[in-house]
Amino acid sequence: MADFARILHDWYQVHKRVLPWRETKDPYRIWVSEIILQQTRVDQGLDYYLRFIARFPDVWTLAETDESEVLKYWEGLGYYSRARNLLQAARQVCALGKFPDSYSEIRKLRGVGDYTAAAIASFAFGLPYAAVDGNVYRVLSRYYGVELPIDTGAGKKYFAALATETLDRKHPANYNQAIMDFGALQCVPKNPDCSACPFCASCVAFRDGLVAQLPIKIGKQTLRSRFFTFIYIEYSDLVALWRRGTGDIWEGLYQPLQFEWEEALPDEIQLYKRLSDLFVGQGNITFLPLKICERQRLSHQLLHVSFYRLSLSFPPDESALPQGIIWVEKNKLAQYAFPKMLAEMTEKL
Repeated sequence: MADFARILHDWYQVHKRVLPWRETKDPYRIWVSEIILQQTRVDQGLDYYLRFIARFPDVWTLAETDESEVLKYWEGLGYYSRARNLLQAARQVCALGKFPDSYSEIRKLRGVGDYTAAAIASFAFGLPYAAVDGNVYRVLSRYYGVELPIDTGAGKKYFAALATETLDRKHPANYNQAIMDFGALQCVPKNPDCSACPFCASCVAFRDGLVAQLPIKIGKQTLRSRFFTFIYIEYSDLVALWRRGTGDIWEGLYQPLQFEWEEALPDEIQLYKRLSDLFVGQGNITFLPLKICERQRLSHQLLHVSFYRLSLSFPPDESALPQGIIWVEKNKLAQYAFPKMLAEMTEKL
């Protein structure tokens, strides 16, 4: 175990990434970085982090902000529940009067799991907790040749114990950052350069030809297909928007008019009939297809999406449209938070 930590330390001194959240002991900034990076690569998340911190430099500023603005600064990162949890947890911290400085209290914050609590505890406060993410699973499973699935209760318990056993308890922050960087840069998921690895002489997976097989995951997510058509409705210099409610994807974000279909996207005849029903008695309508089909995979859903543009030459009868409509001036659309694919479409328009 000591040799593992020593070799890892030596590798890290040469290859470590210089990142802004590693230049601080501020638990707030470390926490924000960890939440951003939960589902985002470092190279993608860096700009989001810098922009978020520039607007919300401390937990007090964040806690006092309206949710819609926080979602706007999160736009494009996806997994918007993370942003809502971040806001709620910031308010928890302010109610406490300071950022909690123990693992158990950090773990109580909204949206903070075992990994994030360990990362904050070690990076900000130097506490001896092992942060176990996907990189750590991969490094440990390969080095020790562990064929226990990482996505089972038994596997998670075993790897948590193994990570704790290998942890450099005197330098937990440096160790956690080192093993995560090693997994991200050297022991990568596919085709790692094992000949250049400092552990190649002692790595079980390399010795036994198991590098491509480890770590093992047995669970396969079942994707639910959903079929959406979005109608960008414009009248003069105004655009119709709706805010998504709770209990579904993209909670609290804005979007154009949406139709959801049972089994497939509609042809234009079906869509014309649906729109005609909304605008009955208000003259002829014409609509322009912008993109017939786009796919986006979420964690458990596969979205099949089409986009259309509907320009009205007459004031719409709002009573015919779904409730909750707001009319926004086109030059103010950038102030509203949209799901990424819809933000890209409205930006083009």
